[in-house]
Amino acid sequence: MLLTSPVISTLAAAGVEVDALVFEETKPMLAGHPALSQLFGITRNGHKAYGLWGWLRAEWQLLRALRAREYDLVVHLTKRRRGAWLVRLLRPRVSVAPDALPDRFWRKSFTHRYFELQGERHMIEVHLDAVRHIGVQPTTASRRLTLTLEPETVASVRAILAEANMAPGAYIHVHPTSRWMFKAWSAEKMATVIDTLTAAGEQVVLSASPSADEMAMIHAIKARLQRPVLDLSGKLTLKQLGALIADAKLWFGLDSAPMHMAAALGTPTVAIFGPTGECKWRPWYVPHRIVASPEHLCRPCFRAGCGDGLVSDCLESLPVEAALRAIRELSEEVGRPIALAPAVIRLMPRSDQ
Repeated sequence: MLLTSPVISTLAAAGVEVDALVFEETKPMLAGHPALSQLFGITRNGHKAYGLWGWLRAEWQLLRALRAREYDLVVHLTKRRRGAWLVRLLRPRVSVAPDALPDRFWRKSFTHRYFELQGERHMIEVHLDAVRHIGVQPTTASRRLTLTLEPETVASVRAILAEANMAPGAYIHVHPTSRWMFKAWSAEKMATVIDTLTAAGEQVVLSASPSADEMAMIHAIKARLQRPVLDLSGKLTLKQLGALIADAKLWFGLDSAPMHMAAALGTPTVAIFGPTGECKWRPWYVPHRIVASPEHLCRPCFRAGCGDGLVSDCLESLPVEAALRAIRELSEEVGRPIALAPAVIRLMPRSDQ
């Protein structure tokens, strides 16, 4: 959802008043966007959450609210058929969606369909093709990600940090988990990187979502640590996580939503990539390093581990030294040097990009 924010900025820069319709749980990623007029939410599996009649009532209320806005344009960025139904019900003058489904209902629903040219392109550029197709060109400024943090949210996180004697800009934020845990590095290697950082005098803050898989990974990492770190896993809202990221001197973790949040907030980012592709999903418009295996020509495979076995060889073979070197190099590049002893980072073929 965060990666759609440049579409909103681009339309607004062209003089368009923009609303957004998203799933409720993703609303924090767009809430407060300065170019957004209204933000509507849909409850995923609403018939289960509200019951049949409650769901139908909520759907009718949403449709009435959308119709009242009298849209001239609908930009649909997914393959969900709800978008096609909404276009037919809202009847905008112009509507655009991916040329993704071959059936007549989909094709006849939209006035414009754009080809999702993938290849060596970032997902943000793929999204922006939707508005390019109707003659709206992005600018350098509108291409940037936008994530807005409320002052009270920032203050609440800084209060937590102050209790741990941590100051803004003085810690490294490590987020070693993902919704898709087949992207994760081993607990042993993560713990080694963290111990190396704390041995060099750096303060480290851990975070993760409260899901069982992610919390299990955090427990496994902490069990291997030689020195304590501040663990905020499962304790933060999405916007509080953003505030934690924004105040970090550097962010380190996986290809994940928090990685994109770090990019949006301008925090230098070191990201580990395994089966997913950095060309499509790399940190956007922020100083960064990618740590990935140069030896596995099969990546990116976009599989849930090798043979869909939830374990990826390209991650298992990735050495700790590659991550440490990327952290040191990026910290020096952005003027926030992290003193890691050269003996710790052995000479090896480069794996960062």
